[in-house]
Amino acid sequence: MKGDVFGQKFIEPANGIVSIEAPKRAEDAAIVPIDLHFKTDAASGRIKTVTLIVDENPSPVAAVFRFGVDAGVTHLATRLRVNAYSYVRAIAETEDGKLRMTETFVKASGGCSAPAMKNSDEALANLGKMKLRVFSSKSSGMEPMTRATEMQLMIRHPNNSGLQMDQVTRYYIPAHFIQGLIVSQGNRLIMSMEGGISISEDPNFRFEFDAKPGEDVKVEASDTEGKKFQDEWPLASSSL
Repeated sequence: MKGDVFGQKFIEPANGIVSIEAPKRAEDAAIVPIDLHFKTDAASGRIKTVTLIVDENPSPVAAVFRFGVDAGVTHLATRLRVNAYSYVRAIAETEDGKLRMTETFVKASGGCSAPAMKNSDEALANLGKMKLRVFSSKSSGMEPMTRATEMQLMIRHPNNSGLQMDQVTRYYIPAHFIQGLIVSQGNRLIMSMEGGISISEDPNFRFEFDAKPGEDVKVEASDTEGKKFQDEWPLASSSL
C-alpha cells in the first residue's frame, strides 16, 4: 500500500508533528470520529498535506487534505467509515518534503456496508445543502484574534460507498460521494480535500485556522456524479 500511495519515499515517525485520536472501540462503525492535531516544527516548516488511511477498508485512502500556505490549520476532525478492526493512519507531508506518520487502532466492523441513516428520497432532496458553524474565541476568555478560529462545516450528502445494499430491491447502491472540497477565505485557500468512500454520510469537518476579519468564507464541493455545490458566509470580526 505504501508504494501505491507514496512510492519509495521514506516515512518517519510523527514525533508530535501530527497526532491522531479515535475511539478504541467505535459505537457506530459508519461514523467513527477522527481528530487530528498539527504542530509546526521550526526545522520542517508547515504541514502541506495530510493523508488519512484506513488499512482494512476496501479503498484504504479515506482522504487527502491540502492546506493553504498561510492558513495556519492546527486541528481537523471528521468522521470515517471503518470496515474491520484496523489501524487508522495520518501521514503528514511537511515543507521539507518529509513524510511523518502516526496511527491508532480502532475496533469496528461493517462501516462501509452499513445502511444509510436517511432514506434516499430525503437524501436527494437535501443534496449538497451546507451549514457553517463558527465557534467564538471569546468563549475561552481570550481576546478576539488571539487564537485560531474554529469552524464546523456540515454537508448533506449520502456519500454512498458502493458497498451498501438497498433493503427493498436487494441491489447494491452505486457509489456516490463527495470527492472534491475547497474551503477558502477571501482569495486564500484554507484547505482542500480529495475524498473517497470512507468519509461518512453527511460529511462533517471541524477545523481551526488563522481567520482574517471581514473576509467571507466560501465552500465549493463536487461529487462523483459531477454535481457541484457551493455556499458563502460572511465572517464578521466580532465572531472571531
